[in-house]
Amino acid sequence: MVTERENQFYLGGEWQEFADATHLPVVDPASERVVGHLAAGDAHHVDIAVRAARKAFPAFSQSPVSERSALLGRMHSLLKERAESFAEALVMEMGAAISFARASQVPFAAEHIRVQMETLEKYRFVTIDRHTATAKEAIGVCALITPWNWPLYQITAKVAPAIAAGCTIVLKPSELSPYSALLFAQLMHDAGTPPGVFNLVNGTGESVGSALASHPDVDMVSITGSTRAGVLVAQAAAPTVKRVVQELGGKSPNILLDDADFSEAVAKGVLAGMRNVGQSCSAPTRMLVPAHRLAEVEELASTTARAISVGAPLEPATNMGPIANRAQFERVQIMIQAGIDDGAKLLCGGLGRPAGLETGFFTQPTIFSEVTSDMRIAREEIFGPVLSIMPYTDEEEAIAIANDTVYGLGAHVQSSDPERARRIAARLRAGQVHINYPAWDGAAAFGGYKRSGNGREYGVYGLEEYLETKSILGY
Repeated sequence: MVTERENQFYLGGEWQEFADATHLPVVDPASERVVGHLAAGDAHHVDIAVRAARKAFPAFSQSPVSERSALLGRMHSLLKERAESFAEALVMEMGAAISFARASQVPFAAEHIRVQMETLEKYRFVTIDRHTATAKEAIGVCALITPWNWPLYQITAKVAPAIAAGCTIVLKPSELSPYSALLFAQLMHDAGTPPGVFNLVNGTGESVGSALASHPDVDMVSITGSTRAGVLVAQAAAPTVKRVVQELGGKSPNILLDDADFSEAVAKGVLAGMRNVGQSCSAPTRMLVPAHRLAEVEELASTTARAISVGAPLEPATNMGPIANRAQFERVQIMIQAGIDDGAKLLCGGLGRPAGLETGFFTQPTIFSEVTSDMRIAREEIFGPVLSIMPYTDEEEAIAIANDTVYGLGAHVQSSDPERARRIAARLRAGQVHINYPAWDGAAAFGGYKRSGNGREYGVYGLEEYLETKSILGY
């Protein structure tokens, strides 16, 4: 099913093939083999998609909430029914370990849809205060630009609230991990989405992404990607004064206070930082620990990292597959070398592939200690399984180190004292703070301070990004 659609775009309710489309190779990161060739669009294909979305908008934006909720329900059911197909696509396109795809990538994607169904049931689109009504209305045609690291999860995090709001959509997934998006487009078709409400154009950011961002008939762009990509989208969108929601890079701190249970907090911190091969913008990749307990932390962290099983993603015992693509693999190697060159203490891992793996974009789980805030590995987003342990002398210094970054997406605090943890959390300049490794919450607002972005996703906060506010006086 996936490969027969790779030469097509989903436009106006049907799959269409264009003889003039260029093609891009799709590479399996575990084998480095080309497994397919993807049709890549341009401004012409974007025009067709936007016209279809614009045509569908008047009717869909006025559709009853019950109809939109029912559509979300069908989407949710189909995603759960087809979960294994999506998991297998994620393995092929980005090298996700099959166990992780089944346990996290696909279920969390489904949860974004379920949360929007729940949000929609309670949401009041019109409120009245004396003689003034405040109406929340669909913003219009939305361009959704999604990344390669959580391909399906980021699609549903954007598509579900856009549908709930009554918006129409043009999706541009990453050309590096496109197969789950093709499966999702078919799911939208099979769920009975009205023609033009959902459209898919594959291609590069330079071609399709920039055409969408600058298109005069696109009312909003939501992008998840690098800070560099987010800046380019905002610049392209500025002349048409459209809304831009950006979920961008991160360099999240994880403060272990001296009263934390280190035997648990260190191990969980390593695994959180290296989850999804470290390819998460909110990954807690800076572990801040009391200086007098540094040796203890080093031992616990190294033991945890060395126990991670790196290998073929379809093997049930594999915890960590390859980096998702060659460019990112090379970036991670450069940053490991930078850590060595800057004088950080290499505890485990390092350059090159793990022993026994001669091909594939496999990387050793790597931990540096004695990292200081002036080092590249402490300042730049690496997006790989590389953790920096940073010692601090007291609480004030821990907070200062945590906030000493241009990013502000996520942060973690570990403590046995809830009040102390809350006090620290209140002083961290980040959009989402986790205390003592809580369960993931698909309704919690997600987004960043500073260069980590603008706007919020998930739950009611994500829904409201797709809504305009209208005041009606004398109501």
